Amino acid sequence: MLILIALISGSLFGLGLVVSGMVDPAKVQGFLNLFGDWDPSLALVMGGALAVFAPGYWLWRRQGRSHCALGTKLPKIPAPLIDKQLIVGALLFGIGWGLAGICPGPALGLGASLQWQAGLFIAAMVAGFWLVGRFNKQS
Repeated sequence: MLILIALISGSLFGLGLVVSGMVDPAKVQGFLNLFGDWDPSLALVMGGALAVFAPGYWLWRRQGRSHCALGTKLPKIPAPLIDKQLIVGALLFGIGWGLAGICPGPALGLGASLQWQAGLFIAAMVAGFWLVGRFNKQS
């Protein structure tokens, strides 16, 4: 049953990315271009996603468990951990997103189009995952 729920959730997420235009790098770059010809439509998409997510998250926090995976628990973190790795990772992610106009979720959907740019982005993303894994093993 959990696999079916995951399949339906992933399919709805992917459909939402396609319908909203988040798989179109030009649309994403238009959203990120605050000082030029700014396209605010993706802000509405993000707001809509938060409006759907927030009640479920609130319920999850209140109950301390998920309805689908009963073993899911919230981590006990005393304070948010903002360190050098988080800041560098966030900067690299943001720069890559701004330059390419693609982030990891939409990249996988865009990969189905077989465009060479999507393939290049996915290859770079996988290489980045690999490098982080190697770097963290050495630390």
